[in-house]
Amino acid sequence: MAAAAAARRATGLLPLLLSSPSRARVPHRRALALIPQPRPHRLLSHPARLFSISPFSASASNGAAAERARELHLYNTKSRRKEQFRPRAPGGEVGMYVCGVTPYDDSHIGHARAYVAFDVLYRYLRYLDYEVRYVRNFTDIDDKIIARANQLGEDPFSLSKRFSDDFLSDMSHLQCLPPSVEPRVSDHIDQIINMIRQILDNSCAYVVGGDVYFSVDNFPEYGELSGRKLDDNRAGERVAVDERKRNPADFALWKAAKDGEPWWDSPWGPGRPGWHIECSAMSAHYLGHSFDIHGGGEDLIFPHHENEIAQSRAACCDSCINYWIHNGFVNVNSQKMSKSLGNFVTIRKVIEMYHPLALRMFLLGTHYRSPINYTIEQLNVASDRLYYTYQTLCDCEESCHQQQSNTGDSVPANTLNYIQKLHNEFETSMSDDLHTSVALAAISEPLKVMNDLLHTRKGKKQEKRLESLSALEEKIRVVLSVLGLLPSSYHEALQQLREKALRRASVTEEHVLQKIEERTSARKAKQYEKSDEIRRELAAVGIALMDGPDGTTWRPSVPLSEEGVVAKT
Repeated sequence: MAAAAAARRATGLLPLLLSSPSRARVPHRRALALIPQPRPHRLLSHPARLFSISPFSASASNGAAAERARELHLYNTKSRRKEQFRPRAPGGEVGMYVCGVTPYDDSHIGHARAYVAFDVLYRYLRYLDYEVRYVRNFTDIDDKIIARANQLGEDPFSLSKRFSDDFLSDMSHLQCLPPSVEPRVSDHIDQIINMIRQILDNSCAYVVGGDVYFSVDNFPEYGELSGRKLDDNRAGERVAVDERKRNPADFALWKAAKDGEPWWDSPWGPGRPGWHIECSAMSAHYLGHSFDIHGGGEDLIFPHHENEIAQSRAACCDSCINYWIHNGFVNVNSQKMSKSLGNFVTIRKVIEMYHPLALRMFLLGTHYRSPINYTIEQLNVASDRLYYTYQTLCDCEESCHQQQSNTGDSVPANTLNYIQKLHNEFETSMSDDLHTSVALAAISEPLKVMNDLLHTRKGKKQEKRLESLSALEEKIRVVLSVLGLLPSSYHEALQQLREKALRRASVTEEHVLQKIEERTSARKAKQYEKSDEIRRELAAVGIALMDGPDGTTWRPSVPLSEEGVVAKT
């Protein structure tokens, strides 16, 4: 069965919907089924035959190759090395918990970086035919929410609901798939109280005047995730040091009620949960005390995830999360992003001027564990690359639709080689700790081949040209889907990219078309200086003019003034 699964992945085939009951398993290498994609045009009726030469055949003799194809290696923060991913329940469901947002303000590009990274992991696990239960929470009650609500004169739950909804809208724009479950802290107070009881029963916590604190001295393994020694630890940034603590590193599991704050009844009096206990309780409730993957930003390693491990194991000694995965920080113009520096960039601010998938492509251009430097120049490069990709695929789709052929579905050997190379590079890079930048680079050569087939004299004369175009587009489509970059329509995405470019340039399309007419007239009158001046004027604001046999058109581009900056970086 493993060999057959690898053969299916090698083909990049679209899975068929099963007519069996709804609980029947659909293979999760359903890269295109992750988001419903209309496919009105398709040239080849039997794409499986494209891969008859694939080394990943479904024969029993290739079982070892199939297993290698399925191998995934992830960097485990806890062990500080890359490890082969081995699910706790082979053939069963993979459990993945990712710490969600505290919704008290608009989500920023640091949030985008984290949730795009784990969305790619979620998609790739499904591509590898794993069933995945993905849990991402909302911390909908917290000191920051209460402070912001008091500042605005708003109910804390109303405020957190509003920003939670905005966050979900941002994630939808970025094409992050909805998790399996999105629990809110306020709906899981009973589970939190029960876990605190277990920790107290196991002598790893103590009660002080209605507050409950975790005792790090009673948990010898404290610090194993972050590598910190107990003497070096300080209280978490969200909590002021309380002199009643037995150790300054002890942290709150339950906070006694204060005037003007939400509270719930508990065995220790009215109050609300501490920050860290929430994720331990919700992950255990939905995934059990032991599961496969726990993720979040690098800033959560300490104290949040360190404290989660301590709480969970103090509540249940058998608690174990196999893989701790963390994404790197986002800097803005080489400075740490923070409100105090005035360089706090929200997702909404970015997508006002750029296509959301341009932001996603920018984020995927850097390995998820490396720090990423956000600049407008690099975002323009990502947007330009996205436009080129969609334009090539749109031209391919239109060409195949307009010139349908009945010559069969065989594909030239050189095209098969390009497809197999893309498949190998994609799976190799993604299985090596999700190297999305390498996976993106792998589609460059097939896109160039497609453009040659579409637009050059030699390419237009190639035998089985349409079959080659369709086969290449099919494979690139699978890659884009796993990366979350596949739009519902190439044509619509291109139009949206053009609209954003016009907005950034502060011009209308009517103005651009008028300039094209002026330039055409100048060229006819042999006023070449004026013609060049119009081209430079538009290029300076990111509008490139393209001369062709049917006249002049325009497309978004990197603004002329930025090209030198981009080349240096």
